[in-house]
Amino acid sequence: MLNIRRGVLEDAKRMAELEPVIFPEDPWSYESLANEFSGINDTRYFVAEEDGVVIGYAGLWAIKPEADIVNVGVHPDARRKGIARKILTTLISDAEDDGITDITLEVRVSNRPAIALYESFGFESAGIRRGYYQNGEDALIMWRRKEEQ
Repeated sequence: MLNIRRGVLEDAKRMAELEPVIFPEDPWSYESLANEFSGINDTRYFVAEEDGVVIGYAGLWAIKPEADIVNVGVHPDARRKGIARKILTTLISDAEDDGITDITLEVRVSNRPAIALYESFGFESAGIRRGYYQNGEDALIMWRRKEEQ
């Protein structure tokens, strides 16, 4: 059974194991992910668990009234089942409940499924970050502004 819950530091190990599977070209390290749970910044993660195993996650950095979604990932074997949609719904709802009105993110220009998912949440293209990813690929900058919803 799928469970979406707030992420905790103990999830960083499993997230780090998933990173090279989900993002083989530029995975985050365990140290980077563990730092996300340090409490220094207003960082929030939600994880998707199936039978007690983390299979996906999404996180954002809140700089009220804005936020930046920094990563969204689902294990390849669990894709196309609505898991990313469920995690994002929870993440965005939590952010909006806390007064966040505008949310941004970057996504690979080649990642059409992710772009379509973000568009379904009301995100719109706002520009390109040239050479943003380690392999030189450009990122599409997207924004979701509350007043436009």
